[in-house]
Amino acid sequence: MKKNLDYDNENKIKDRDVYDLLLKIPAGKVSTYGDLAKALGNPLASREIGRILGKNPNPIKVPCHRIVMSDGKVGGYAQGSNRKRELLEKEGIAFENGIVSEFKNVRVYPRKQ
Repeated sequence: MKKNLDYDNENKIKDRDVYDLLLKIPAGKVSTYGDLAKALGNPLASREIGRILGKNPNPIKVPCHRIVMSDGKVGGYAQGSNRKRELLEKEGIAFENGIVSEFKNVRVYPRKQ
C-alpha cells in the first residue's frame, strides 16, 4: 500500500510541540500519550509521542514523567518505570494496584495554542 506523503508530512509531530505541551501539565497532574497526540492533531500518534518522550534531552525541565498510559498505568520512562512512579508520587499522585488513583480527577488535556 502506497503512503500519501503529503498527508504524512502534514501530520508529522515535532519534538518541540510535544515538549511545549508537557510544560502545560502542572505538578500533581498527568496526561496520556493519546491526549498529547490528539492535541497535536494526530490522534493515532501515541507511539510517536512515546518515542519523542524517550529522547527528551531535559527531563528535569520538561516533565515527561507526567505522561501515563490511557488506562492509568505508569508506562515507560528513560530512567525506568519505578523512577517515574517515584517522581509522580513526590508530586502527590497516588497509585492503587499499579494504576493512578482517581485517574479522572488528576488527568489533564493540554491543548496546543
